[in-house]
Amino acid sequence: MKREYILEGVLFAMGNAVDKDILAETMGVSREELEELAKSLSEEYQSSGRGFRLLTLENKLQLSTAEGCYETLIRLVKKPSQPVLTEVVLETLSIIAYKQPVTKADIERIRGVSSDHAVNKLVEYGLVEEAGRLNAPGRPILFRTSEEFLRRFNISSVDELPEMDPVQYEEIVASVESEIAAAEAKESLAQAESIKVEI
Repeated sequence: MKREYILEGVLFAMGNAVDKDILAETMGVSREELEELAKSLSEEYQSSGRGFRLLTLENKLQLSTAEGCYETLIRLVKKPSQPVLTEVVLETLSIIAYKQPVTKADIERIRGVSSDHAVNKLVEYGLVEEAGRLNAPGRPILFRTSEEFLRRFNISSVDELPEMDPVQYEEIVASVESEIAAAEAKESLAQAESIKVEI
């Protein structure tokens, strides 16, 4: 292999700027020979219109992207990353998909744990969106699936989602309704106790 390409491969692998003396010693060439190899490689990049440039930074060499690539790189960096749907996020998404519109409190009652992170991730990924506010104390935000959700899962409507097992669904609904009723009863009792204290 040509020594210029060995230099290219080493700089590509290192990523950062590398001291010229270390490069020369590693490649088994003199400092002058290294300078010639670097010059030859730089001229090749320039003449062939390659996407690389060889930078000299004081006593170091580094491979860099050619200026003509910047616009494309910026678009790539700005492009949103693909969502990572962990088990927790998928579970939360499933609850929202089947119970929408739904509040975080309802999701947490079903899951039994805090769901802030999972809901926030789904909103960040564009799979879930706000659907107004519930007409209840505190006006909690309602969440529903988005158009992006339909695109990602290749369906035209949430009506196309697979049906849940009826028995399992009824058990979930009964459990949620029971917990909501218990919470409301607890709140009413607290209010009543508060009124007694005031009297």
